[in-house]
Amino acid sequence: MKNSNVVLKEEKKKDNLFLKFTNLCVNLVQNYLPDPFLFASILTLVVLVMGVLVTKQSVTQMTNHFGNQMWALLGFSMQMALVLVTGHTLANTNLVKLKLEKLASIPKNAFQAIVAVTLVATISSYINWGFGLVVGALYAKEIAKVVKKVDYRLLIASSYSGFLVWHAGISGSIPLKLASGGNDLVKVTKGAVVEAIPVSETIFSFYGLIPFLIILITMPILNAYMHPKENIFEIDKKLIEDEKTNLDSNIKTFADKLENSILISILISLIGFIYIINYFKLNGAKLNLNIVNAIFLFTGIILHKTPKAFLSAFSNACKGTSGIILQFPFYAGIMGMMTGLNASGVSLASSISDFFVNISSVNTFPLFTFLSAGIVNFFVPSGGGQWAVQAPIMMPAGVELGVSGAKTAMAIAWGDSWTNMIQPFWALPALSIAGLNAKDIMGYCVINLIYSGIIIGLCLLFL
Repeated sequence: MKNSNVVLKEEKKKDNLFLKFTNLCVNLVQNYLPDPFLFASILTLVVLVMGVLVTKQSVTQMTNHFGNQMWALLGFSMQMALVLVTGHTLANTNLVKLKLEKLASIPKNAFQAIVAVTLVATISSYINWGFGLVVGALYAKEIAKVVKKVDYRLLIASSYSGFLVWHAGISGSIPLKLASGGNDLVKVTKGAVVEAIPVSETIFSFYGLIPFLIILITMPILNAYMHPKENIFEIDKKLIEDEKTNLDSNIKTFADKLENSILISILISLIGFIYIINYFKLNGAKLNLNIVNAIFLFTGIILHKTPKAFLSAFSNACKGTSGIILQFPFYAGIMGMMTGLNASGVSLASSISDFFVNISSVNTFPLFTFLSAGIVNFFVPSGGGQWAVQAPIMMPAGVELGVSGAKTAMAIAWGDSWTNMIQPFWALPALSIAGLNAKDIMGYCVINLIYSGIIIGLCLLFL
């Protein structure tokens, strides 16, 4: 009995230490992390000053880089807004709500709830990152309605932690660019890669699959152990109920009949689904933001049955897009300052990458590539942008050191995913769905950042 009591006390101490560290991170973030818009504004000023000091460009030159690129993400901003709105609208249909409620009834306690949300979000993000961002948050929100004494902030943080694996998944932009080959690949890598690299050497390689599998198996348990023992943040269930669509059933005019006609919805959806089927016939199972949005959009139209019901749900969902609309131009401008060249052809992003290249050996190069990508991603939170910034530097350097192009590229991809855990840019859709702020979840995400950084770093170093 004494021995068992000693073991229990030791386990309790370990739990307490872990929870104390978790609570420290949560409290620090709660007290010091500003609103995402202020965060983007501060980041803008920091990059401007760093650009002046490191690249010796003037303030005017840096502001020109900012302004010239400020509207470069307009198309992408619209795609992300539609991921949020169409996904939320689809989730508010009776059929999908019933399915989500059924799935949400599987976990019976807080531990199981956190594990379930993390697994669903991770697998969904591995399949498609846009799909994972929305599905994970919607599932977490549904669970919060039915599972008692589960911390709502940790639920949403767990759904966002699944996003960590996206760039090692089958929608990862860097491995897909490598697999596509072509002159653009040769150009962006400065001739370091002249032939297409198949996904068997990137996504399905040891340094792609093993970190993913470790994270998939262990992250749900890590998240569950972060659950507070006291001061549990349980949100009022009324605040997370989906808004009811108040539809006037009094049909008087011809216009009213059209607005309430299921035939219109059927015909419009038919056009959409013919396109979607043809897309998959031509492209296989390849997903991108546009096809995900199309699936969400036309499925939502047909499941809401009438145009009026769909428009009402769509309007309600649009209320959460303000963060995306406001902040994405600032991040585009930040990317412009990070990549803006001085007279010698040097940018702030290239300076960061060059520093890590200069201290690397053949053994440490993948690890330092991963770390540099994590730092650059903090200021350039875009997979395509990350590749454009780092590929011309890291890929030729890797070839010179004798590191395979596939491993270098995956190190960049993992670094791009890694620091998303403390970058509010990608959390905005999930936060909009959840009705939370970045500081509500980022304390937990710091733990995910530290843990995943160790796992990925060790895999790149030794595999």
